[in-house]
Parts: sequence; C-alpha cells; structure tokens
Amino acid sequence: MIARIADEPLDLLFHVEHVSTPVAGAVATFAGLVRDHDPSVEGRVVALEYSAHPDAERVLRSIVDAIAAEDRVLGVAVSHRVGHLEVGQAAIVAAVSSAHRAAAFDACRRLVEMVKAELPVWKREILENGSHVWVGMQ
Repeated sequence: MIARIADEPLDLLFHVEHVSTPVAGAVATFAGLVRDHDPSVEGRVVALEYSAHPDAERVLRSIVDAIAAEDRVLGVAVSHRVGHLEVGQAAIVAAVSSAHRAAAFDACRRLVEMVKAELPVWKREILENGSHVWVGMQ
C-alpha cells in the first residue's frame, strides 16, 4: 500500500505497478490535474500551491487502510502533492486493484472521494494577474 504526501511530481505508472498482482484482473486509476480555471473565481489560474497539515500522511494512511480492508480490494496506492504545481501537473494520483473491474472502479472512486473530503490539505490558486485565492478554507 502507498499513502504518501509528496513534494515532487507524481508518477501514476509507479502506483499502477505497486498495486498490480497476478490475481488482479483490473486496476482502476485516477489522476487529478491542475486546470487553468476555477468557475468560482475571475481570471485564469496559472498555478496552485498546496499546503498540508502535519498529520496529513497519517490521515491518508487511515483512508488507504479503510479502502484496503474492503472486500475484493487487492491493492491501494495514492499520493497527494504539496508545494507549487503548474497547470497540467498531477495533484493526486490513485490506483486500486481488484480481481474484477467493477470493484476496482468503485473502490478507486471511494478512495478519491474520501481523500477529497477528509485529507487536511489546502490549496491556494495563483491567478494570471498575480493575485491568489485560498480554496477550501471554510
């Protein structure tokens, strides 16, 4: 299992290889990329800066453990970036393996939704005009 907060670029293939086993008939993946817009702000997004709580990796491990304990899940790997990310870079990558595709897809979606809801990571959007907006600070 991988549950990592990383300050370097993420490698989706590394995560896929980590969860692949001879009994796994399916690996579902997700890559969340930095996009150049946010419908809630005016102006073009040129970069994001992610910050994480010191306990973020522990929280991520707990999420991974919960997904890994599910019936039919064979492997789980997820990493979330911190620091400065340019448009197009991956902010999160995830891979989940199972014997069958439906279970892999379902578990991968639950994993990503749990990370989004529970991981204490915050992002600051850097806009083209030099201003910035914190997202998710409520």
